[in-house]
Amino acid sequence: MVSDDPGRMLITGAAGGVGTFLRTGLAELGWHLRCLDLRIPDDPGEAEWIVGDIGDEAALDAALADVDVVVHLAAIPVEDHFDAILHANIDGTYRVFDAAVRAGVPRVLFASSNHTVGYYERAEFAGRRIGIEARPRPDTFYGVSKVFGEALGSFYHDRHGLQVACVRIGACCARPLTRRMLDTWFSPGDAVRLFHALATVPDLGYEIVYGVSANRTAWGDLEASRRLGYEPRDDSSVFADLFAHEPVDPDDPEVRFLGGDFTTATPPRRDETYEV
Repeated sequence: MVSDDPGRMLITGAAGGVGTFLRTGLAELGWHLRCLDLRIPDDPGEAEWIVGDIGDEAALDAALADVDVVVHLAAIPVEDHFDAILHANIDGTYRVFDAAVRAGVPRVLFASSNHTVGYYERAEFAGRRIGIEARPRPDTFYGVSKVFGEALGSFYHDRHGLQVACVRIGACCARPLTRRMLDTWFSPGDAVRLFHALATVPDLGYEIVYGVSANRTAWGDLEASRRLGYEPRDDSSVFADLFAHEPVDPDDPEVRFLGGDFTTATPPRRDETYEV
């Protein structure tokens, strides 16, 4: 169902996987979309596209003109060497927040990650879910960059009054691809529902929420996101049989840690930088 003109939204990194899910679903909810990315995808939809880098002040200023809310997705989405993470994820996120304040945009929804708490062991949360009050334990430089983004959002809220929600996104894909993703799965439909709720909830201050579906085995606590109007509809348990016969080794990082094999990821050589 299309909403009554919720407003104009900028999505950075809109050509990526999560960006594609969001721009498709949010357009159906009535959002007027402007998309900023390094390229225009083959299926751009009816959104307005700006080709540019979040490190380019002029491109950011153009993208943020007359925008009601920013969804900031643009980032290297895996582990990389620190200089690359510093440029794309840390400095880039700073530039988006700063440009939002400069343009008078009232609200930023920041794509954080469950890898901000990836070094917690599953055994520590047996029978309960990890809340947003747990201290960050990032599992990679990538995870560190997301902790930085959350802290930056807090600073911009307190200093400039910016309305900020940081979404610790899980495995956002059509279906879980591994056993661990049964716990972290964030269906495309639920991703649209959560970001729409965060974009429209009145009186948003500063929030951290977990971006996961209503999975029976989910380890991320959904209390905060539900309080802000999110009602997930999907549950990864319908895919559980796909992994029922896989052996379970308690020492396997994919089994032991919330962040799975990110806890053992080695940054690539500098000449092997991940291409966004």
